[in-house]
Amino acid sequence: MAVQAGLILLVGIVFLLIIGVPIAISVGVSSVLAMFTILEFDNGLLTSAQRMFTGINSFTLLAIPFFVLAGVIMNNGGIASKLINCAKILSGKMPGSLAHTNILANMLFGSISGSAVAAAAAVGSTMGEQQEKEGYKREFSAAVNIGSAPTGMLIPPSNIMIVFSLVSGGTSIAALFLAGYVPGLLWGLACILVALIIAKKRGYKSQIEISWKQKLLVILDAIPSLLLIVIVIGGIVGGVFTATEGSAIAVVYSLLLSFVYRSIKIRDLPSILLEATRTTSIVVFLIGVSTIMSWVMSFTNIPGLIADLLLSISDNMIIILLIMNIVLLIIGTFMDPTPAVLIFTPIFLPIALDLGMDPIHFGIMMVLNLSIGTITPPVGPVLFVGARVAKLPIENVIKPLAPFFLVTIVLLLLVTFVPAISLFIPKLFGVME
Repeated sequence: MAVQAGLILLVGIVFLLIIGVPIAISVGVSSVLAMFTILEFDNGLLTSAQRMFTGINSFTLLAIPFFVLAGVIMNNGGIASKLINCAKILSGKMPGSLAHTNILANMLFGSISGSAVAAAAAVGSTMGEQQEKEGYKREFSAAVNIGSAPTGMLIPPSNIMIVFSLVSGGTSIAALFLAGYVPGLLWGLACILVALIIAKKRGYKSQIEISWKQKLLVILDAIPSLLLIVIVIGGIVGGVFTATEGSAIAVVYSLLLSFVYRSIKIRDLPSILLEATRTTSIVVFLIGVSTIMSWVMSFTNIPGLIADLLLSISDNMIIILLIMNIVLLIIGTFMDPTPAVLIFTPIFLPIALDLGMDPIHFGIMMVLNLSIGTITPPVGPVLFVGARVAKLPIENVIKPLAPFFLVTIVLLLLVTFVPAISLFIPKLFGVME
């Protein structure tokens, strides 16, 4: 039964994806067909519907539509330009300062909006033109933008971490958020190091002269936007409100701030709500159909069989984690992080727990791994958006992107085998033992 259900899931999802069926439909159809190998037709349909409803009937899950809405409001609310100006001040007059500005802006905007694609589009469209005017090669500028955009998936608030918390059985969202800070910052710093080396070699120098008075005004102008992170994350970690309540506060705050900046008008709200609804509906539907698949795998003990298979290869923790990372890196090249988390967490998390790995550590490793997938061909969404914003074919971007890709792989290995990188801050703040 387990082998039959597993084959239907694997072959069904792969086949449907190959012929162009959306990932949510592919997972849903394959999961329901696999359900029929366990239960009769009527009971299978009823159980599938019940599992799907149960999967999305979660108070915690409400955080996702609110954070998505907050991100859409920020994209339309002029917040990106203020963060870019602030990043210019922080990057100073280092060689390749505009490249560093791009990286810092992606870290700031990505962490506030929670979207790597939004960061690549919003920041890249602004910074690309400025870098080209100062003599930067477009391929290098695009690589900098693409390579640093996913930092916002690790620096909280992060929707993908909320999904992992849900599918992993309630791992602390506050702990996951805090655990993402150091890996996210290290990713950004690694990109800055690569950009600095290349900028020195090519002679990219800062041509911006800003007085101290202007610097102060720019920083003061950006503080209200940056306060969103302090209010939301500080409130969640401090126990003032839950992640769901924090997401609602993020919506209200970003909306009020956009009205103060006069960058959003009342007539813009219907289109903003529609855009957020489209994104949310995809995520929620994915979660619902993935719950059916998780039930099928749990009922047939597929995770247990995969664990036995992996442990038959080796019982060495290092080897098992390397195998997991290789599988996730391959999966991340053609699958979006959300469905990948929904599909592979029930398979790999029990194995990681058996090896003595903390679920928070595993969650950060998984999110980091799949974030790398967003910049990896052939289907990396950030790669496509970044190339499109730079008006370049993807093949022109891959070579200059390679150094950024390599440093993220090194970071992935460090995060995987040095738990303290992820767990130091959560332990410091007392949100985990």
